[in-house]
Amino acid sequence: MAAIFTPGLTVREEHIVQKTRQLPLEGEVTVKVGDVVSANDVVAKTSLPGKVFPVNVANQLGVDPGRMPGYIRKKVGDRVEKDELLAETPGILGLFKSEARAVVTGTIETISKVTGTVIIQAEPIPVEIDAYINGRVVEVIPGEGCVVQAMATMVQGIFGLGGETKGDIAMAASHPDEIVGPEHFKAEHRGKVVIGGAYVTIEGLKRAIEVGAAAIVTGGFDYDEIKELLGYEVGVAITGGEELGTTLIVTEGFGQIGMAPATFALLKSRVGKRASVNGATQIRAGVIRPEIVVTLDDRDVPTERVAKPEPVGIKEGDLVRGIRAPWFGRIGTVAGLPVQPIKVASETTVRVLEVDFGDGETALLPRSNVERIER
Repeated sequence: MAAIFTPGLTVREEHIVQKTRQLPLEGEVTVKVGDVVSANDVVAKTSLPGKVFPVNVANQLGVDPGRMPGYIRKKVGDRVEKDELLAETPGILGLFKSEARAVVTGTIETISKVTGTVIIQAEPIPVEIDAYINGRVVEVIPGEGCVVQAMATMVQGIFGLGGETKGDIAMAASHPDEIVGPEHFKAEHRGKVVIGGAYVTIEGLKRAIEVGAAAIVTGGFDYDEIKELLGYEVGVAITGGEELGTTLIVTEGFGQIGMAPATFALLKSRVGKRASVNGATQIRAGVIRPEIVVTLDDRDVPTERVAKPEPVGIKEGDLVRGIRAPWFGRIGTVAGLPVQPIKVASETTVRVLEVDFGDGETALLPRSNVERIER
């Protein structure tokens, strides 16, 4: 049977998940292969160099740079507190003294006789990486991090905003086609991963942020309202660093699109369970999907790293989702895989597939405009 290869989107009740937890620069890995870790356990840590702050001491003292070292009370390598005295002139008969003080807490890196400047480096910024999910360490990357493996329920979205967060799953919608507004979010949703339906209104999202929801999962959202929330335009190619106040994951597409019933039912079955969520999205090379991961802590997990399966091609009968207009977010079944390229509306000749959307409508979609839904 013919098959084609396209990006896949995972919605699975049981799936072996592997998460690489890596520092931004070399540091200390605090776990070893075989360790069982919880989502909040620190697996690696390091320190980022502090910012550098110049203090023009000669200027503040009103002396020639060459004479400035004679008035310095500190030496290179000394630690200083903010506002601590760095240098002072004797004045006249003990009066009319001039002084220079540290502008930040840190360490003196250099004292220049040429410029009369003292360079202070602020204290290092500690960086810790947690495990993100409950699981077992199956690989250690020396000086950088590790790989954590677990059996989990995994749902990937099509678009997200915001970074990593964690919380228990709670429901805001009673069915996958429900529109979720501010009245759906209560005080008990604080710190929770809240599951919506077809659409969350901007008023609803603002209310969710107000009550302190850790994350919102919804079938659809209005792209034009993202700018109103963030105050700036955001591209859909790379996201994850937004300071939204919560993490938003869209499972189907932009607009009022009912969450896929199977996805809704799967998330609903995990109510009360702890989820790890990440809204980071990258649709270019090295695809990254926003995700909800609920580890199945009562299931046995292989002690060795499981090799990733070979890519599975799309074939007739597979479930796919459109990822470009005018089929963005629509889910259907592959009804045919024509061999010959076909000219499409853009006047380009491309390889296509035939998709049955289940409502009596079929369409020919460019193969690059769909993704396979893995269940």
